[in-house]
Amino acid sequence: MANLMSWLGKAGILQNEAPKSPWGSGGGSGNGGGSGDGKGGSGGGPRNPWSFPPEGRRPRSGGGDGGGGGGGLFEELFRRARGGGFPGAPGGARLWALVIVGLLLIWVIFTSFHTIGPRERGVVTTLGRYTGTLDSGVKFTLPAPIQMVDVVDVGSVRTEKFPESGANLMLTGDQNIVDLAYSVNWYITDAADYSFQIKDPKETVKDTAESAMRAVIATTTLTEAIGEGQGRISSDVQAAMQKILDEYHAGIRVQSVALTKAAAPEQVDDAFKAVQAAQQGAQGARNNANGYAQQVIAVAQGEAAEFDKIYEQYKTAPQVTRRRLYYETMEQVLARTNKTIVEAPGVTPYLPLPGIRPDAGKAQQGDQK
Repeated sequence: MANLMSWLGKAGILQNEAPKSPWGSGGGSGNGGGSGDGKGGSGGGPRNPWSFPPEGRRPRSGGGDGGGGGGGLFEELFRRARGGGFPGAPGGARLWALVIVGLLLIWVIFTSFHTIGPRERGVVTTLGRYTGTLDSGVKFTLPAPIQMVDVVDVGSVRTEKFPESGANLMLTGDQNIVDLAYSVNWYITDAADYSFQIKDPKETVKDTAESAMRAVIATTTLTEAIGEGQGRISSDVQAAMQKILDEYHAGIRVQSVALTKAAAPEQVDDAFKAVQAAQQGAQGARNNANGYAQQVIAVAQGEAAEFDKIYEQYKTAPQVTRRRLYYETMEQVLARTNKTIVEAPGVTPYLPLPGIRPDAGKAQQGDQK
């Protein structure tokens, strides 16, 4: 600012100085030829070669016939500005106009052309109102702030984990407490609904997941929550979340819900594990008993079916059937016992025969050796 005022002061001095002859001759009715301080319009003395030509001068206002003043400087500045620029900078206004036009062109280019990726969508608003969605590719819109484009990633799967830290205790349907950890995978299906229907999509997903999980656990026993019921819990929570988000028109799809931890609280975990081990042992004993019962029943049913067939034969020939049953029964009994043949009226010495006693042949071979 100081440099500008100094330059303007020098320009005023040059303008206010009267033109003089370079040979020192006074051209007016001044007092001295060399002093140049005459009161006429053309004082004497040498003319300043750096001053404005006589035809470019204007009458100076104020200060007597030849006195200087500050009004001429500002008049000259205004005249130069109207003529195409400031003193020493011809064409300045034109240059500023070109700069402004160039900046406007750059602004239009950078705010009118948009590159949308294959996994993205562009939400277009015109003066703040939603007017459409752009697919992937290079798209053109009106420059900002007339039209604005918000690029939304619709191809990525987002994951929310619960809890972020610490325990996550929930009350089960049988009045027990379970410590749960789980994750939710979700993605965007409608970029416009995702941008305008809900204020904070991420927090909405978290709150919805927490609410749905507590509602499902409230109808589930502790044994199911930490055991074989986890698959049903995940599917029920996913369905409940999707129903709530659809009612919000959130433009979000829940891909999956996975339980990563389901256990009793840490304070009672040891006792609960002991109870769980006892329950598993009891269940194993019941399974073994059921297996044995099924085996015995199958054998009994087979024998009963065989007896039914024999009874049909017995009705046809009773005597023959009775004798055959007697022989078959004696064959089964005598095959597992040692046999002794006694002849009346006295006792006959024991005579081992290979065909009668199973181990008689082995004993005879031992005697021969």
